[in-house]
Amino acid sequence: MKPLDPRLLRLSRTARGFLVASAATGLVRTAATIGIAWGIAAAVTLGVGAVRAGVVPAALTPTLALLGAAFVVRAAAAWATDDLAARAGARVKSELRTTVLERAAARGPAWLAGRSTAGFATTLGPGLDALDAYFGRYLPQLALTAVATPVLLLAIGAADLTSGLVILLAMPVIPVFMVLIGLATQTLQRRQSDALARLGATYTEAVEGLATLKVFGRARRQVGRIGTVTDEYRRGTMGVLRLSFVSGFALELAASLSIALVAVSIGVRLVDGSLGLGAAMFVLVLAPEAFAPIRQVGADFHAAQDGVEASGAVLDVLDDRAPSTTTTDTDTDTHAVTAMGTTDPVGTDLVLDGLTVRRPDVVVGPLHLRAASGTVVALAGPSGAGKSTLLAAIRGVLPHEGTVQVPGPGGTPRAARTTWADQRPRLVRGSVGENVALHTEPVDADVRRALAAVGLGLDPRLPVGSGGTGLSGGQAQRVAVARALYRADRTHTPLVLLDEPTSALDAEAEQQVVRAVRALADGGAVVVVASHRPALLAAADVRVDVRPDGSTAVTRLAQVGA
Repeated sequence: MKPLDPRLLRLSRTARGFLVASAATGLVRTAATIGIAWGIAAAVTLGVGAVRAGVVPAALTPTLALLGAAFVVRAAAAWATDDLAARAGARVKSELRTTVLERAAARGPAWLAGRSTAGFATTLGPGLDALDAYFGRYLPQLALTAVATPVLLLAIGAADLTSGLVILLAMPVIPVFMVLIGLATQTLQRRQSDALARLGATYTEAVEGLATLKVFGRARRQVGRIGTVTDEYRRGTMGVLRLSFVSGFALELAASLSIALVAVSIGVRLVDGSLGLGAAMFVLVLAPEAFAPIRQVGADFHAAQDGVEASGAVLDVLDDRAPSTTTTDTDTDTHAVTAMGTTDPVGTDLVLDGLTVRRPDVVVGPLHLRAASGTVVALAGPSGAGKSTLLAAIRGVLPHEGTVQVPGPGGTPRAARTTWADQRPRLVRGSVGENVALHTEPVDADVRRALAAVGLGLDPRLPVGSGGTGLSGGQAQRVAVARALYRADRTHTPLVLLDEPTSALDAEAEQQVVRAVRALADGGAVVVVASHRPALLAAADVRVDVRPDGSTAVTRLAQVGA
């Protein structure tokens, strides 16, 4: 397991800066430590001389002053390191979360659908919170070890070459122990990280499906299921703690035996007079300090492993690249495998030329269609046939073969020329107006006009809970359609995509939405609706039947445009 993932430094400027700052404060701490050792050795030597001569040397006072200053400098450097660590940990977590969410949004729902959303949320939430220990303890200690160990060895060797050689030969024992312990910890820690992800996923899935579980009388059974996963996580945590204590004891024992060898050697040479008192005291004070950084980094390695695993999972997500744009030539056609977020040439029509989406269970398409502005296109077919898949491909969030030309100015991203409403309302906590205007400042008159168009007389200031709490299913669905109407009216997008916009509505409310869809088309937009409801299909100008085997058939019901 790598002590430091270079991908973290590559993706986070804060992490790079913190590592440099930690090395700088570590250098200051090391210099202060050498100053403390020199001050103690000098003070002891002067004190012994004073006892023998019966007179206090004049140099004792400045020596003690320098010793006190060294202690102050070392404490200030330690405080600076801790402060930098806390700030860096918070900023790096924010950077990683922002980057991952931006990548997830860019890759679209198809990429996210292949992952456990609960596990994804657990990694971004409590998983990345474990980086506090990584930046607060492990990384500063790693930087201190890289700086302090060679400097202290040189200082000890300069004062007493024999002691320097003894420490140099004994010190590799600790890294060997660290490697062995790290190998033993790696599997255990990864298992623990997976257990946390399973625990989060189990709990989230139980909450999401609580209504269904209560309907079928299975809600209480989930208590035992969550309890089992929780107990598994508890046992794993205790196993990690046991290994941490054992490894800490092994590192302490190795360091203590090494320091004892130095102390015995110094004692023997002090007795025979081959080593002076000042050099002996200097080396005795520095010897534990030489072993302390590498010993502590081994102990902090365990505390940081949750953060290492979480950051590794996040970095793996960032390295999981979306499909790139390529082309494959055949004898008669050229099919482009289009990546998400592409732009199209200028045009006023929606043009689908051989649009094909390959799913694990079926190939949807090819679809050949040209729809002029003012056209309502209905995608019809049974549930699961691929209507939503085709909408996602037209939106540009799902890789596909063939070409898609969205109406609007060339060079503009496809998302800027498209308005869409999902079959699930996806309402957020706030007011009705805020849900209609989503991410923009609501304009009251436009919000009321969009709500009226779908037959809703709701007050835009009416509060709505997360997930649409406080509204009926039909009201929530019409608020989502009103959101699409509001965006289309405000931004004049030439393409509007609606996925099952009337599935939860009665006949009267459905007619209101049908009239709104027709009004959008009459205003010059191309409207593509995925539905199996007869009223919507009857209002269409073009009908595309998506069969269970993925094949399509286009029926032109009315001639629109030129």
